[in-house]
Amino acid sequence: MSLKKTLRLLALAGVAASLAACVTPPKPKNYATFRSENPRSILVVPTLNNTVSVTAPEFFLSTISRPFAERGYYVFPAHMVKKVLETDGLSDAGLVHGADPRRLGSLFGCDTVLFVTIQQWDSKYVVLKTTTTVKFDYALKSCKTGATVWEDTQTMAYSPQGNSSGNPLADLIAAAVTAALEKGAPNYMPLTMQANALAAGVPGHGLPAGPYRPELHGKDQAQFPN
Repeated sequence: MSLKKTLRLLALAGVAASLAACVTPPKPKNYATFRSENPRSILVVPTLNNTVSVTAPEFFLSTISRPFAERGYYVFPAHMVKKVLETDGLSDAGLVHGADPRRLGSLFGCDTVLFVTIQQWDSKYVVLKTTTTVKFDYALKSCKTGATVWEDTQTMAYSPQGNSSGNPLADLIAAAVTAALEKGAPNYMPLTMQANALAAGVPGHGLPAGPYRPELHGKDQAQFPN
């Protein structure tokens, strides 16, 4: 390799290192409004689906309750909520998301309502590589005031990678098979569960511990500042 080319590569590496050094984690959320509400329960309503997948909302609902319950809140069973809403004339997710949280609070006796919008749920195949991506917007609203007390966005992506065998042709075939398998049966559920767990539990961004986690409730201000 020529000296000129070597110096050019070192310069590019230096720029990359500088850019990496400039990357800082996002600032923690402000939890003053959330703590003033001091919610004990969360009503999970049907998701608003902005994708072409008709099955995404049902898959998503099966994964959303547990991570928020594990943060110490009573979470109304999502599928039971869906049935009650249908009986009350709110069978469409768009109608539910347009409803006043105070109305939902009076209907269920809940403290907050969790509205989730599915923004992305797809698996794309490009040049022997399949990438499966999910993206969700979360908004927790007060049943007392209707105001948003917490919100978050999570994007998760997965591209299966094969191990190199040292045989380029065999590796090419293996990559094609792996990509085809992922395209045929995308890993939506693991990605969705991971997104929900991160949304609910990451310090400074998820939810402070609720009253059903008494060992942490009201004692985690350092991780979830006002």
